[in-house]
Amino acid sequence: MEVVQDVVIVGAGISGLTTSLGLHRLGIRSLVLESFDSLRTTGFALAIWTNAWRALDALGIGNDIRQQHQALHGNVAFSRISGLQMFEKSYDVKGKLGDHEVYCVKRKLLLETLARELPNGTIRFSSKVVSIEESGYFKLVHLADGTILKAKVLVGCDGVNSVVAKWLGFKKPVFKGRSAVRGCADFNSSHGFDPKFMQYFGNGIKTGTIPCDDKTVYWFFGWYPSNQEEELKKNPAQLKQYMLSKLGKVSDEVRAVVENTDLDAFRAAPVTYRHPWELLWGNISKGNVCVAGDALHPMVPDIGQGGCAALEDGVVLARFLGEALLKNQEQENKDKGEEGKEKYKRIEMGLNKYASERKWRSIDLTSTSSVVSYIQVADGGKITAFLRDKIFAPILTWLLFKKADYDCGKLRSP
Repeated sequence: MEVVQDVVIVGAGISGLTTSLGLHRLGIRSLVLESFDSLRTTGFALAIWTNAWRALDALGIGNDIRQQHQALHGNVAFSRISGLQMFEKSYDVKGKLGDHEVYCVKRKLLLETLARELPNGTIRFSSKVVSIEESGYFKLVHLADGTILKAKVLVGCDGVNSVVAKWLGFKKPVFKGRSAVRGCADFNSSHGFDPKFMQYFGNGIKTGTIPCDDKTVYWFFGWYPSNQEEELKKNPAQLKQYMLSKLGKVSDEVRAVVENTDLDAFRAAPVTYRHPWELLWGNISKGNVCVAGDALHPMVPDIGQGGCAALEDGVVLARFLGEALLKNQEQENKDKGEEGKEKYKRIEMGLNKYASERKWRSIDLTSTSSVVSYIQVADGGKITAFLRDKIFAPILTWLLFKKADYDCGKLRSP
């Protein structure tokens, strides 16, 4: 049996829930399909920069999330070889659009806040999409349990291995050669960390800590594993010991954060990205189908904009879809014969506007993150280290603020 849905969103991650909530704020109901049986919190936490707070404020949940986290005051970088401080940058910076604000937000809390604002029944768990096919002005979305959904709009927010992105013609994201482990350490009392982003570089390894609130510290560890080290990924206990042996000259407090993290966190994930030229020539949207979030622009994490860009995507997409779905509804009710064709054309136009606006932003962020990744993690000897630590570090910090000095706009009804 085919079930008709106005908007089907594949993936209950950041971009999927943001798009659904944005549509809900405009009075449009959507169905979000999630292949897992609950919200996925892989990654533990993420940096939320100024541009993402504008998106969260547009959704009406920014202050709720701010109140449960701690604002960061700056960024401090050290050499993991010598332990010496390389540079420090305050986050007390004013951009063209106003003061900057940076937080490290718990992913679980962010997803739960987005989901809580949606009507009951919006998210359908254990719903894996296996194929997509055309059916006139609709897309038939086939699920693993045999259900077929007939969608007027199909939005792929299903991550780096997106079924929808594949249908649009995108290739699989490229493996960067790096792997990353991330986790959170929870303390019974105040952890005592300053509200700063602390990073350690050297010999192809990047690690760091960021406090989320007064009792939780997020940490990450990124490296280029050898063939022998690949086997470590299968054993969390061995991976944890390997990481502790490779931290280098970090502070005792940073080492204690990793030591106090449960073994469940020690899962290495490959770092992948999409080539900018694929975004330039590829189909971000086609007819009544589009992609957002990691399905659109998977990027390396070195400028902290992956999740921020996903929030932007959701707000922009909801705005253009709202214009397409709500425009001239009264006239359509008078002329049912042309409803399907006219609505399809407006949806196609709205998604084209979305794709046009997000294309260059996505190219900019994926390109910048790749360059920053190469400079920060490159293992090229003393000259490379000198250039990175003394010359490029101030430029890279400036880039972070420049990319965050962006406004995706408000949600508005036509």
